[in-house]
Amino acid sequence: MGCRVLEMLKERLYDHLTQVARDRDPYLATAGHFFVREYIRSQLAQWGTVETHAFQVQGTEFQNLILNLPAQNETNRRSSKQPILIGAHYDAFPGSPGADDNATGVAVLLEMARLFTAEPARYPVRLVAFDLEETSYDRAGSTHYANSLQQEPLRLMLSLEMLGYCDQTPNSQRYPTGLQRFYPNQGNFIALIGNLKTMPDLMRLSHHLRSYDAPCEWLPAGKRGLIVPDTRRSDHAVFWDKGYRALMVTDTSFLRNPHYHKRSDRLETLDLNFLTNVCCGLAQGLQRL
Repeated sequence: MGCRVLEMLKERLYDHLTQVARDRDPYLATAGHFFVREYIRSQLAQWGTVETHAFQVQGTEFQNLILNLPAQNETNRRSSKQPILIGAHYDAFPGSPGADDNATGVAVLLEMARLFTAEPARYPVRLVAFDLEETSYDRAGSTHYANSLQQEPLRLMLSLEMLGYCDQTPNSQRYPTGLQRFYPNQGNFIALIGNLKTMPDLMRLSHHLRSYDAPCEWLPAGKRGLIVPDTRRSDHAVFWDKGYRALMVTDTSFLRNPHYHKRSDRLETLDLNFLTNVCCGLAQGLQRL
């Protein structure tokens, strides 16, 4: 992408962030939660029919929002090819505006809709905005959605989980015990964490991310991430448990970002150039899988 195109993408990501980064806990900030959900719906609806996957938790209805986009040289949303599922949760931790967690993931998800409409991937793309991630595994929107698939085949599942915090300072990056020996001590990279089935995809996607000036590190997590439990802390975990190829794209969350789950997780703490490069690299890599 040229400089002007990148600058326009950066502006669109910023615009999404200004709408999504607000109190939006589904129980304690219902107005913000409703606003963000309907903003996502309206943005996705520009590119096709938005499906609603409703689910109940303790008598209250919540919604995952879904947009299906066709593959290259296909005109309908139903394909014989297995889809790439890209998900991001849109709820936030109580009391936090959640700029990085996870307005950045939502912003990239929304721009993926634009990018894959303009330049379709080789596989169909299914974009899913998950609700209720900041809760227990059993209640999460991703768990309800994965259960509803009834083992429908997927080419790959990606969870976009905090993508915009970057710190060039030495020793700004922490790791679960043992991993610090193998990875950089600067928190200036995006991480890809997948199960063993995704190793070829981890290598391909990391190559494309680096080509867009987004330093990238990747980790294959064996035994569904149970060896390093911190690798399970997003919507991909249930897909691991069901045997799918799945990976998390993340800036490593609390292992780097000091604003995690705090009131200070605000837009001004993010690195928009880093976020834009991550978005571009991911889109280019997924288009070529």
